[in-house]
Amino acid sequence: MIQCPRCGIQVTELHPVDPELISKLQAAGEGNLPPQVCAGCISDLKRTVATSSGGVLMQQERAREQHRLQLWKSRVMLIKKARMCMSQKLYSEAAISYEKYLKILDIVFDIKKGEKLKPEAFKESARTTELTVVASVYWDLLRIYDTHEKYQDRMMNAAKQLSMFIQFTPIYPDIIRKAESFQKTAKNPQIVKQFLKMSDKERPRCFIATSAFENPAAFEVMQLRAFRDTQLRTHIWGRKFIAVYYRYSPHIACLLDKHSWLKPSVRAALRVLIKCVSR
Repeated sequence: MIQCPRCGIQVTELHPVDPELISKLQAAGEGNLPPQVCAGCISDLKRTVATSSGGVLMQQERAREQHRLQLWKSRVMLIKKARMCMSQKLYSEAAISYEKYLKILDIVFDIKKGEKLKPEAFKESARTTELTVVASVYWDLLRIYDTHEKYQDRMMNAAKQLSMFIQFTPIYPDIIRKAESFQKTAKNPQIVKQFLKMSDKERPRCFIATSAFENPAAFEVMQLRAFRDTQLRTHIWGRKFIAVYYRYSPHIACLLDKHSWLKPSVRAALRVLIKCVSR
């Protein structure tokens, strides 16, 4: 019989401790291990490694989550700093702060390398209001990068991102008006023109309601979409009406965006329509 140098129990044989197991145990704080131990100690050491590894992983995940939370909170100061720089015409400093803000969003939402931030990342209701902030950031970056030809690629990227995010915000008509005006003085008017085309293409198809209520997620807009999908689409005459609507409504929506004083009347008319179709 042989006494195990670790536990002191008399056993028939000892087993060498695997070097990889020793290194994991040392990383977990287990030191001064004998080169050979009994079978019971081998099993005990393996359980120690498994338990400590799980604990380390949990600690690492908690640390990552805490880091994300701190970054999420720090974004507010970056936006404030960037807007202050914009007001002082310190455009380079503003761009740096804005890009740091967007990098924080990539980290918080775990955006992989080569991928782009998308509106779907903000599906949690507590963060949906951030969509308007993101859209305003890309609008400022689009104008900042227009100041020099070497930033055309960055300007184009800002234009693409803005066209995606803007449709989910109440600032859609305001940005479109500003972009139409900005196109006349921009150094890269072709990019601004592309942005306007992309924005029109990306816009939700309840054009008039979205324009009138200035929010594609407004309750009234959702009700009209539901009526379209559950009622109109089920009848031939309804599908024909939808086709005609899609043909002419974008022009009406643009008219509303340019003449916002018309919107209260249109909203009132749409609410009456919603009451009628809801009966």
